[in-house]
Amino acid sequence: MKCGLLGEKLGHSYSPRIHAELADYAYRLYEKSPAELDAFLREGDWDGLNVTIPYKKTVLSYCTALSDRARRIGAVNTLVRLPDGGILGENTDAYGFEKLIARAGIAVEGKKCLVFGSGGASVMACAVLEDLGAGSVTVISRHGADNYDNLDRHADAQLLVNTTPLGMYPNTGTAAADLARFPACEAVLDVVYNPARTELLLQAEKRGIPCANGLYMLVAQAKRSAELFTGQAIPDAEIDRIEKLLRREMLNIVLVGMPGSGKSTVARALGRVLDRPVVEADALIAEAAGCPIPEIFAREGEEGFRRRETAVLREQGMRSGIILSTGGGCVTREENYDPLHQNGTIVWLRRDTALLPKEGRPISLRSDLNELYEKRRPCYERFADLTVDNDGSVRAAADKIREVLG
Repeated sequence: MKCGLLGEKLGHSYSPRIHAELADYAYRLYEKSPAELDAFLREGDWDGLNVTIPYKKTVLSYCTALSDRARRIGAVNTLVRLPDGGILGENTDAYGFEKLIARAGIAVEGKKCLVFGSGGASVMACAVLEDLGAGSVTVISRHGADNYDNLDRHADAQLLVNTTPLGMYPNTGTAAADLARFPACEAVLDVVYNPARTELLLQAEKRGIPCANGLYMLVAQAKRSAELFTGQAIPDAEIDRIEKLLRREMLNIVLVGMPGSGKSTVARALGRVLDRPVVEADALIAEAAGCPIPEIFAREGEEGFRRRETAVLREQGMRSGIILSTGGGCVTREENYDPLHQNGTIVWLRRDTALLPKEGRPISLRSDLNELYEKRRPCYERFADLTVDNDGSVRAAADKIREVLG
């Protein structure tokens, strides 16, 4: 059986990884130009396809059979070659979105829902929300009657759904809306899954609003596609297993802590055990400046160093699957939190101040370490998702982090 993902420009895709976990068939990326599409769909050597931008509507005319939901949505993201040579079209994104809502524990019935974006994903989301009994579903687009200039008329919205690419890697840090404008908001969903926490989801977290990204939806729709390809049922438990596996692989491990707390050595130990790339923020800062960190402090002061540090953390925080060792004072700037948290688990590596070395560390050399620790401790507590003591061996600290993160 030959299956794959069809699109014009695919780049990196997690689909082959997901389908390899779901079933035993070849799954390729089929990058086809509009001029190549007709011949590929009619004569190509494929049995099942997932379809992405910009062909979800184009492929409708090739389908000899459509599911009721695909017909209603007017877009298809899954094609199955039938025994008679015909093509079945289905919208498994709708299945995935419905599963995401259920998994997030979000009640839709009777709620006022806003859907940002007017593309195919928006139409799909609207159809699912209506099927689940939403009180009302309003599409927010750039040029429609309900747009970004008159959001105040929807301040009573209870569920917000982002179907735009706003906030998606590599253009992180942007959002479709400011949640402060929606005081009645009860839940937020974002179909984007890279980064794990878009700007919209970061806002929701800070307000204590239940929220979820699109990774579970991606895996769920792939599960349903695999069932259509093979004709075999796949337990829903596989969605949870694969989503957890991908989330663990995609999230960065970010180490924060006092200067000399062992972040670099623990990062290298974790890198070897987990087979992940290790990134030293201080090394990148020195490389960009063309001089050692003590010289940066001498020439530009701490403020100059912190500006350089923030730039590096913003760049590295967008990556996936790395182990990032940070400088001891990065937590003193609140603006560093979102870039590190958006795609990472932040680990506070804590060590007794009596064990902290000072050599080669400008701030440590001129400070009382106990006073410095007490000053920074609230910052470490604010940033950290988990805390691991590193008063013993490097291996013990690395093993503890790996154990907690699963």
